[in-house]
Amino acid sequence: MKTVVVIGGSKGIGNAILQKLVSTNKVINISRTSPETSHANLTHYRCDITQDELPKIDSADDLVYCPGSINLKPINRLSIQDFKNDFEINVIGAVKAIQHFLPLLKNSSSSSILLFSTVAVKLGMPFHASIAAAKAGVEGLVKSLGAELAPTIRVNAIAPTVTDTNLASKLLRNDKMIKNITERHPLKKFLSPEEVAEMAQFLLSNSASSISGQIFEMDCGIVSFKI
Repeated sequence: MKTVVVIGGSKGIGNAILQKLVSTNKVINISRTSPETSHANLTHYRCDITQDELPKIDSADDLVYCPGSINLKPINRLSIQDFKNDFEINVIGAVKAIQHFLPLLKNSSSSSILLFSTVAVKLGMPFHASIAAAKAGVEGLVKSLGAELAPTIRVNAIAPTVTDTNLASKLLRNDKMIKNITERHPLKKFLSPEEVAEMAQFLLSNSASSISGQIFEMDCGIVSFKI
């Protein structure tokens, strides 16, 4: 049974990943709030990744870093602090977690790191300057660390489009907005957290043992197609 450390597994995509993994893996969740799940394989540590020291644990095979932000404003309304906050959550938090758990991951016979980007890095979208810049940093981490840590540790990221979570609730707050978001995607849908969790489970598994340094766009066609 592998030990998977999930940072931010109490809500949204992180919680869907936790739910997907907990029956067959030992899951250590680290987040500010407890997940609404109890399981013999689940251990929870309360921690704010941007403020607190990370807990000491005995072993880790995989690390999943889920915290993110959706800070959508015109550039003239984005403060320097907005950019700093988004970078702190998305990049510095990931670096902090990776550095902390790296010795344990190196001791595993099969380990990987999974981070999260966004389709807004590759698809120019108004009002996304701060979050796109931060997530571009995440993608840089994936490429650089994938090379640096090979062959011991695989490093990948998922770059989802709009996903039905509390974080994206402002984008899906009424039927008209839901319809517009749906129509913008060539596959005429957006993502559920469970779909993203399925991809995460695959990337953490031995079936993905030859995959590292990759950014997987779960975009419902919005980046790849013009229809």
